[in-house]
Amino acid sequence: MGAKITSLNVFDVRFPTSTMLDGSDAMNADPDYSAGYLRIDTDQAGLSGHSLVFTIGRGNDVQIAAIKMLVERFAGMDIDEAYKNIGKITRELSSDSQIRWLGPDTGVFHMGIGAVLNALWDLFAKAKGVPLWKLLSDMTPEQIVDAIDFRYITDALTREEALDILHRMNSDKAANEEILRTKGAPAYTTSPGWLGYSDEKMLDLTKKAMDDGFKLIKYKCGKSIADDQRRLGKVRELVGPNFKIAIDANQVWDVDVAITWINALKEYKLHWVEEPTSPNDVIGHAKIAAAVAPTQIATGEMASSRSIFKQLLQAKGFSVMQIDATRVAGVNENLANILMAAKFGVPVCPHAGGVGLCEMVQHLAMWDAVAVSGHHSSRVVEFVDHLHQHFLEPVSVKGGYYMAPQLPGAGSEMHQASIDEYSFPSGSYWKNEANS
Repeated sequence: MGAKITSLNVFDVRFPTSTMLDGSDAMNADPDYSAGYLRIDTDQAGLSGHSLVFTIGRGNDVQIAAIKMLVERFAGMDIDEAYKNIGKITRELSSDSQIRWLGPDTGVFHMGIGAVLNALWDLFAKAKGVPLWKLLSDMTPEQIVDAIDFRYITDALTREEALDILHRMNSDKAANEEILRTKGAPAYTTSPGWLGYSDEKMLDLTKKAMDDGFKLIKYKCGKSIADDQRRLGKVRELVGPNFKIAIDANQVWDVDVAITWINALKEYKLHWVEEPTSPNDVIGHAKIAAAVAPTQIATGEMASSRSIFKQLLQAKGFSVMQIDATRVAGVNENLANILMAAKFGVPVCPHAGGVGLCEMVQHLAMWDAVAVSGHHSSRVVEFVDHLHQHFLEPVSVKGGYYMAPQLPGAGSEMHQASIDEYSFPSGSYWKNEANS
């Protein structure tokens, strides 16, 4: 690599998705999909690292303040050394005694750490000339576990157990990569299911998703039992008795309410129910999961750390793990989460959508498929069809499958024109909006 970091720049990027109610659900009625966006520049021409932390509008400035505080120490860092010592860097970032007081290992600063680490991984992959999924897949088991902070999770996954999982898959990696390159990784979609959509729009988009090859569609829920019954009844009538449908409550229910509500919807044969209650309520999730079985519980997009994932696995709080690319401390922590899920035999079905989340998380799912768990139809990656045009390499989904990215990097680099237009409040879009 041989390059050094010269500057780090942070941007407040916000898209007006609330105008069309894209992304609307029971908890988030009018989100403006936004990102605290980080660019790391180097002294090598054309080499820069990019990442983002997803938010939904107000509060994006708080996230940006956290990232700016964290990046100050990285100016002048050698990229070769950073790659060799990424595990050490991870632990140092999360161990800052004064900043750590604001967590620990959770919240705005934890996501800010993720922004820094994800930008570094984007930089590493670009310097090596490969997409992130390929960089991770080609790393040795020892290199992978060296990147992981096992603090707090050794009662669920030790370094030795992680190495064993990775070594077992070593001989299958070439075949798994060939499957990925030729067929892709299975996807599901939430595009038809936003709560603010009319029944007509929901059903039209459902038909389109089926025609596009998706085998699982997810719908937002939680307005009222009667409303959910009406909407799901219309969906089930359209898709038939065997097509997979899921619902997402986005944490709107108390535990006992969730049990009552989910049981009232059992006739619609739900593949899973997502985020039924607080993302931090491990015992609550376990109670719900036991009470509504065999309906599966899925969660994880807002699980704040590997410690929460560990407890959800130990308590049997879910049947489907949904990691997010920007909620935890970046690639490093998600490596741990995926390996813990592999040990417990729980499929990882990443959360996506948002701004750049599809582009970023697909790399983690593909590493899982190549180097950890192999290809399984139970492992599906969320797809939402908006905002992809703002990225240098938008996701490619064909016939219900994510196609493997080809460009070097982690998929997180946005077009500068998009940053300029949607930077808040000085970008051209927001200036025009303020003057209208």
